Amino acid sequence: MRQTRAAVLNEVGGRLEIKILDLGDPREGEVVVKMSASGVCHSDWHLVTGDTRHPLPVVLGHEGAGVVVEVGPGVKDVNVGDSVVLNWAPYCGKCFYCLKGKTNLCDTYVGPMWAGTMLDGSTRYSLDGEPVFHYCALACFSEFVVVPSMCCVPVSDVIPTDIAAVIGCAVTTGVGSVLNTAQVEQGSTVVVYGVGGVGLSTVMGAKRAGASVIIAVDPLESRRTAALDLGATHAVETGEGVVAQIKELCNGYGADYVFEASGLPAVQEEALKALRPGGELILSGLSPMGSATNLPGSILVREEKTVKGSYYGSSNPPEDFVSYGEWFLEGSFPLDRLVSKRYSLNEINEAFEDMLAGTVRRGVIVF
Repeated sequence: MRQTRAAVLNEVGGRLEIKILDLGDPREGEVVVKMSASGVCHSDWHLVTGDTRHPLPVVLGHEGAGVVVEVGPGVKDVNVGDSVVLNWAPYCGKCFYCLKGKTNLCDTYVGPMWAGTMLDGSTRYSLDGEPVFHYCALACFSEFVVVPSMCCVPVSDVIPTDIAAVIGCAVTTGVGSVLNTAQVEQGSTVVVYGVGGVGLSTVMGAKRAGASVIIAVDPLESRRTAALDLGATHAVETGEGVVAQIKELCNGYGADYVFEASGLPAVQEEALKALRPGGELILSGLSPMGSATNLPGSILVREEKTVKGSYYGSSNPPEDFVSYGEWFLEGSFPLDRLVSKRYSLNEINEAFEDMLAGTVRRGVIVF
C-alpha cells in the first residue's frame, strides 16, 4: 500500500480536487507506474459535464506515460524500469476481434471499465476506506497508478515524456483515423472539422499520408493557426458558407475524405455535406451519450457516400505507439509542436480551462 496525490472528480459540474489517496498493491497481471506526464483531453471533460456518465468519485486521465516501478504476480510482458505509454483500451488477445488484429474493438473488459474498476471488478484507489473509481482502467491524473500490464506499451526512453503521453490518445486517435481507418491515399483532398488535440493530430496524419489539400475547419482562430503550422493547406472559420468554400477548394465536388473530430451532431451533419459523392466521412469525435445525428439515407445511397466510425484510430497500440515514437525521433513527425503548454497537477483545472478556450494545442500535466 502506498499513497498518491491525484485529481478527483466528486460530482458532475464540479472542479477537480487534489486528494491524497491510498493506492493498493498490484494484483495478478497488474503493474505500478510512476507517472511522468498526462495529456489533458476533452474525453475527460465529458465526465465533468455529464455527457459521459461514470461512477463517482473518479480519478480522471487516460493519456499518459511513465516508468514501471513495480510488477504484480504473473506479469511477463513489462519490467521494472521500462518507459511506457499507457493504452486505455485493454484487450484479451483471444476474442474474435483480437484475432483479427482489431484489439481496439475488444469488448472483454468494457464492463469493468465503465464500472470504473480494474479488470477484476475492484478498485485500487480509496479514500478513508471508501473506493475511488478509475477512468479507462488508467486514471492517470495521479502521481502513481496501478494499471493492467497489457495497458503498458514499452517505448524508447529517449522520447520526451510529454510527447510520449500524447501518443497514448490524441496522436493515435487522430493519426490512426487517417492511416488506419480511412487509409488516405496520396494526393487526396481532406477536411478536418474541429482541430483540438485529436483534430490537429488528424491534420498531421493527413500530411504524412501525402494529401494534396488539407482544410481545417474550426471556430477559433488560434486552432486554425495551429492547424496551418502542423500541415493544413487551408483554414476555414466555422459559419455560413463553409461547405461552399470547401467545394471550391476541392474541384467543386467536395473532399475525398472528411474527418469530424468534435463529436457534435450538427457538425457531423455538415461534414457529410462537405464530402464529394463516393467519398468517406470518418467520425472520430465522441458524441454525448444519448445524442443522435441525422445522416440522410437518401443522400448516402444516391451519392454513394460512406460513413465510418474510428475508435482509437483503429489502432494496434503495441505497434502504432512505437511507430509514432520512431517517426518523431527520426525527425519526420514533429509531435513536439503539438504540445504547447505544460502544467503541474495542482494546475489541472487551469489546464482544462485553457483547453476549452482553445489557447493551447495540447496541454500536458507534468509530474
